[in-house]
Amino acid sequence: MSTTVIILAAGKGTRMRSTLPKVLQPLAGRPLLGHVIETAKKIHAENIITIYGHGGDRVQSAFADQDIKWVEQAEQLGTGHAVQMTLPVLPQDGISLILSGDVPCISQNTLQKLLDASSQTGIGLVTLTVDDATGYGRIVRENGQIQAIVEHKDATEQQRQIKEFNTGIYCVSNAKLHEWLPKLSNNNAQGEYYLTDIVAMALADGLTVASVEPEQAFEVEGVNDRIQLAALERQFQANLAKKLMQQGVHLIDPSRFDLRGNLVVGQDVRIDINVIIEGECEFGDYVEIGAGCIIKNTKIAAGTKVQPYSIFDQAIVGEDAQIGPFARLRPGAKLAAEVHIGNFVEVKNSTVGVGSKANHFTYLGDAEVGCGSNIGAGTITCNYDGANKFKTIIGDHAFIGSNSALVAPVTIGNGATVGAGSTITRDVEENSLAVERSKQFTKENYQRPQKIKK
Repeated sequence: MSTTVIILAAGKGTRMRSTLPKVLQPLAGRPLLGHVIETAKKIHAENIITIYGHGGDRVQSAFADQDIKWVEQAEQLGTGHAVQMTLPVLPQDGISLILSGDVPCISQNTLQKLLDASSQTGIGLVTLTVDDATGYGRIVRENGQIQAIVEHKDATEQQRQIKEFNTGIYCVSNAKLHEWLPKLSNNNAQGEYYLTDIVAMALADGLTVASVEPEQAFEVEGVNDRIQLAALERQFQANLAKKLMQQGVHLIDPSRFDLRGNLVVGQDVRIDINVIIEGECEFGDYVEIGAGCIIKNTKIAAGTKVQPYSIFDQAIVGEDAQIGPFARLRPGAKLAAEVHIGNFVEVKNSTVGVGSKANHFTYLGDAEVGCGSNIGAGTITCNYDGANKFKTIIGDHAFIGSNSALVAPVTIGNGATVGAGSTITRDVEENSLAVERSKQFTKENYQRPQKIKK
């Protein structure tokens, strides 16, 4: 049976106090609606129909790369009216899940249970049992079967004691939607078309209304204001942290950890407090991330240790590297094994070879650094002339003295040494010493001082 997902996303979200449409407000770095769309894909929905209204252009633009059918609800006349708008594009056969764009945490497992439960009855819904259901539509049962949904304002005192309520998530046969939706009436105090009325129609037709409860209560929590959004963020993050810890990740304090994307981890990964992980990241075995780091779309190989307050974006780091504190790896940074990148060092669009070090106050942009080289404090690659970018090549086992400026394009040969405070504007041959202050001085076959082995 083919599955369609209908997403209600037309609300203005007045209580958010924002120019951004409510369904575009971020949860864990992704729009609320984006979470619902992602879940729809996980259940392999053949069609995703999204109902838009306020800020429709912005909503559609945010998901322009998605295979979505967009339907406009020009007037906000209730949930039933919103789903009515889908009838021209809704398949005649199959089954539809009706979701809300501001209820972002509904899980694949819960929706699959709802699909399975509704496949025989033609209609089902997600309910939740809580200690206090004040304000919600109560589920009235007789001999265990749903008999009605009674809104709080219409409920008797006895019905208000019921703890099970309707979450607004439905699964309905498309054939029945085509039959029932045109029959909805707005003859009520609000003058709106209520989707809950299809439950009464199903019961009138002698159908059994199936129901399931979510695995976790926060799955069905909606967002109407900033307070609810912040509370749901913490619940969402706590759930992600729990899953990581179940995989063996050592989170020093899971309440001070944020994952805004996906993280693949090896064994014995350790993450300190206030770390933010964004996009698609991967940490190998024994990786350690210090406090306050922000790591985005980055792969870090086994054994690497990242000191506090370092920022990575689209970087690749090899095994057993030492990074930070206060290091910045920008897009295109590729570090080999055993590289040392120290405090206030920035690497952009550059490769650094095995065992090379830049331990202090250095900028490496558009550079290639070989193996075993040492980049002294205060060194910069001058890669930009105001219009164009140029490349700096530093060979294997080179030594760049402190406070040097390497004016690209320039090549520093294998084993070459650049004297401290130099501004290098010409290539330096292998195993040579170059000192360029008022003018460049070069000494061939230079023997650099060696450490005395103890």
